[in-house]
Amino acid sequence: MIDDLPLLPLDAVLFPEGALDLRLFEPRYLDMAKEALRDGSLFGICLIARGHEVGAPATPQPFGTLAHIAHWDMVDLGILEVRVVGGERFRLLSHRVGGNGLVSGRIEPVATPPVQPIPGEYARLVPLLRAVIDDMGEKAPPQPHRFFDAFWLGCRWSEVLPIPTLARLKLLELDDALVRLEVVQRFLEDKGVLR
Repeated sequence: MIDDLPLLPLDAVLFPEGALDLRLFEPRYLDMAKEALRDGSLFGICLIARGHEVGAPATPQPFGTLAHIAHWDMVDLGILEVRVVGGERFRLLSHRVGGNGLVSGRIEPVATPPVQPIPGEYARLVPLLRAVIDDMGEKAPPQPHRFFDAFWLGCRWSEVLPIPTLARLKLLELDDALVRLEVVQRFLEDKGVLR
């Protein structure tokens, strides 16, 4: 359990070993980022359940991903551009809003499953994802690329599929890596990408 984890509710879903590029300018998030950079501490990213990214504190969905800042730059005074990388998933047990408007929560980490080889029936997802990542350039997921691991492969597919963010969250919540691959494969077959 982590009792007081700072949270960043977004209109996006962060997956383990995935990355998001963010522009932070509200004082509450600049303070959170300064602390994370100073101490190497983590914060949580959750999809917004109610509210908006900017302004009044948003209500987070009860599932998210731990994040750390991998890169930062301040190109304009008061605007921090960061690239965050996802760590473990977590369940949000409760949350509160601090005096500065920053949401924090009590969380229960969800262990990352051990490496699981890609079963033969999902092998065709590998070369297609390699091609997608090759086309992403600077937006490509961080190294190392683990095309041999079912959990990693499913997470990367879940990031790039053209689906609603709530559907992306449901894929994040799945504990079974092979179920995630099955959902991805069916989606690609239904769209005619895989035959």
